[in-house]
Amino acid sequence: MPAFNAERTLESTFRAIPHDVVDEVILTDDASSDATAPLAKTLGIRTLVHDVNRGYGANQKTCYAEALRLGADVVVMLHPDYQYDPKLVTPIASMITSGVYDVVLASRILGGTARAGGMPLWKYVGNRLLTLGQNIACGSKLSEFHTGYRGFSRHALLTLPILANSDDFVFDNEIIIQAIAGGLRIGEVSCPTSYHPDASSINFGRSVTYAMGVVRGSLQCAGWRMGLLTPRILERKPGDSLASLPGLSHH
Repeated sequence: MPAFNAERTLESTFRAIPHDVVDEVILTDDASSDATAPLAKTLGIRTLVHDVNRGYGANQKTCYAEALRLGADVVVMLHPDYQYDPKLVTPIASMITSGVYDVVLASRILGGTARAGGMPLWKYVGNRLLTLGQNIACGSKLSEFHTGYRGFSRHALLTLPILANSDDFVFDNEIIIQAIAGGLRIGEVSCPTSYHPDASSINFGRSVTYAMGVVRGSLQCAGWRMGLLTPRILERKPGDSLASLPGLSHH
């Protein structure tokens, strides 16, 4: 769970996690100004804390590395703000443990309930347009590129060059581009969502910045597919994968 000022929703999210199938819950607190970290420790969650706010993408890098160090075969990222239903951890993980998929995305679009769940119209329209553009650019057929609820196999997290990705919100998009470019098997599961006052959501200004990053990534992916360029996130330099970190390997 990548967390930033999630004190008000953390416990309810944690309680709803299907603990019968989850071996370990990890939370990385990105220098919150509230009591997220102390609460997480009280709940018995393995808690890591960034000394300074490093960004949503950097938070995920820390979370995934820790999960792999603990020997995880499947890692599911769940936001601690209860925007996504924690019970779907079970089907997401099972789709990966079945050996059918390497990456599973929980799509708010598949079930057609995004707007009913409170997604603002401008976000819904933006989501659909950006996803359409990315499917064309990347040669994919995903229903949504922008969900914050996703699962990965150990192999996927060790193979993808995610350390080359942004430390900001566009990390989410870059890792999907990498998964597509790397030929990983990507599955989707329908996911209801709940936009409520305590749910974490970036504002319009940050959304525009994110959208610009998505468009840039889409153009780069299209250029890569045509053999015109190799964007930084697809260069696969030594040290770009989590396997290069101390204590981690493909075995």
